[in-house]
Amino acid sequence: MFAAMFRDILLLSMAAAALACSKPQSDRAAPASSAPAATAASATAPRELLAVGAPAPDLKVVAHNGTPVKISDFRGKPVVVYFYPKDDTPGCTIEAQEIRDLWKDLGEAGAVILGVSTQDNESHRAFASKYGLPFLLLPDTDHSIARAFGVPVNERGFAKRVTFVIDRAGKIAKVYPEVDPGGHAAELLRDVRQIGT
Repeated sequence: MFAAMFRDILLLSMAAAALACSKPQSDRAAPASSAPAATAASATAPRELLAVGAPAPDLKVVAHNGTPVKISDFRGKPVVVYFYPKDDTPGCTIEAQEIRDLWKDLGEAGAVILGVSTQDNESHRAFASKYGLPFLLLPDTDHSIARAFGVPVNERGFAKRVTFVIDRAGKIAKVYPEVDPGGHAAELLRDVRQIGT
């Protein structure tokens, strides 16, 4: 008799366990740690990069050589705005030197080149002087230019390497969200030549 009762209790327990395990995932309570993690992730999500077709921000800034820059002043020309992390670092130097080396061809295509990083103009002047950079470097110490273009800035204060090509009407024509410094200048030359035709 006790054996039969024990068997019945055991069978009921097994059935209850099977029912609990077969509940749909959506009915289960979420782990306590998952909700705060999702909230934190969404709070720190970077802004989206400006998309093709969007009007380029018309920011005013003084370049490393003292030239006042306003993007709308270049209307009628293709404008390249390239964000780079830091002056005089290996990848940024390769990118800048390749643009320098194609400077004549870029100029013949009518292009304006604006390099942007979060260093100040003192740093930019030293970088431009060291490598003979003929184009304008813009300081973005307060990250306002990066914000206007939607470019992420990391916890160390360095902007992501992203390039925008602006057409003659002041609209974003091309976005490079993942730039390889080597060979990027040739891509830009192709883009500005297409805009010029």
